[in-house]
Amino acid sequence: MTDDHRRQTGYGSENQPEPDSHVTSSTPQPEQPDRARRYHVKSFGCQMNVYDSERMGDLLSAQGMEAVSTPDEADVVVLNTCHIREKAAEKLYSDIGRLRQPRADGSRPTIVAAGCVAQAEGAEIAARAPAVDVIVGPLAYHRLPDLLKEAQTGRAIDTDMPAVPKFDALPARRVTQASAFLTVQEGCDKFCTFCVVPYTRGPETSRPAADLIAEAQALVARGVKEITLLGQNVNAYHGGLTLAGLIRELAAIDGLERIRYTTSHPRDMSDDLLAAHAEVEKLMPYLHLPVQSGSSRVLKAMNRAHTRESYLATLAQLRAVRPDIALSGDFIVGFPGETEADFADTLSIVREVQYAAAYSFKYSIRPGTPAASMADQVPEAVKDERLARLQAAITEGSLAFNNSTIGRRCKVLLERPGRKPGQLIGKTPWLQSAVVSIPGAVIGDIVEVEIVGAMPNSVEAVPVNHPARESAAA
Repeated sequence: MTDDHRRQTGYGSENQPEPDSHVTSSTPQPEQPDRARRYHVKSFGCQMNVYDSERMGDLLSAQGMEAVSTPDEADVVVLNTCHIREKAAEKLYSDIGRLRQPRADGSRPTIVAAGCVAQAEGAEIAARAPAVDVIVGPLAYHRLPDLLKEAQTGRAIDTDMPAVPKFDALPARRVTQASAFLTVQEGCDKFCTFCVVPYTRGPETSRPAADLIAEAQALVARGVKEITLLGQNVNAYHGGLTLAGLIRELAAIDGLERIRYTTSHPRDMSDDLLAAHAEVEKLMPYLHLPVQSGSSRVLKAMNRAHTRESYLATLAQLRAVRPDIALSGDFIVGFPGETEADFADTLSIVREVQYAAAYSFKYSIRPGTPAASMADQVPEAVKDERLARLQAAITEGSLAFNNSTIGRRCKVLLERPGRKPGQLIGKTPWLQSAVVSIPGAVIGDIVEVEIVGAMPNSVEAVPVNHPARESAAA
């Protein structure tokens, strides 16, 4: 299952020196006037990064550049980074190492380090990776075309957090898929002791509701049928409406069939949002609500602002108004001071909640985080063993949930081809990947199916009122 935004994050030093904005770098790919310049954007980590990567693509396309599917074909390669764990940052340097190698003609692409690692570790990237031509943070990527021009004479860096929202400077969306992300909120004011977001994305800010409604209308006009609202704390949205109010406004758009949102914080699950789950038909019955640990003692050390008991009470309220809701969560194992009893509490909450899906990570020290200097760091071997047990419990729960849906009829939004000829894969209302064969159906269709089989990460479905249904059920 794809890690769509599941994070265990740490932050870089608040006193990181301001990097020089013009540092000499090696020679990038030269201009080739006989064709349009080509770009490739590689996205690491969360759904917010996927959205940001799409928007950087929009910016480059607006400059007359063409998107290509591999970095080997590109004149400009953008590495849109995630600061989740140490390994995530190391992936950046591994990619840079490959990209800086000369091609057959002696050239190499212009290399852009973007995203949260660029924001938190810009000075380190500048020192460690001379081949990087542009370093740009997640709140400044709207300046990417200008930074690429600056990079023709020397390295260009922008890790500012400007007062003017980047969204005001972005071009129209180019989305052609049936589903699309829409960032409504960025940043975080929660200050969990392991988290980088307040330092790489800034404080919680929300886009004006009118802008979001207009963007959603434009997406629907381009054929989008499902929109996922994104934010680091999306249910803290306050752009003139609450998140529930925004969902209700979007639900009134003709042609928009489905609405989802992620990622939420338990502290911000308001009464009006719970009511929206009961009353707005287009709001899908799925909620990602990270808990991080099943131990209230560990949650206090994480500064999560909720307890095991308050979290479970919120889920009980949600299930009372929407009994068929599917739930997913995030977990960190091996947080400093986590005992075997604390971990047992995490295993028990996984079994009690019966998550349809969940995402789990080992805690890893991030320089400068409060958690990094805490006593009782858990040994790696212990973290490995606990993670294996947790993932086994999560897989067991996912399979149990998928099995519980066998026999249900639902509508599936078809999104991509399957592995076998004639197969298509789509999403059920509960965000399951459903594999189905429907002669004549195409990507973007919403079709009625019956779920007939289950695996831990997907379900098998057959079309309702179609000959294939009887043969598959047999």
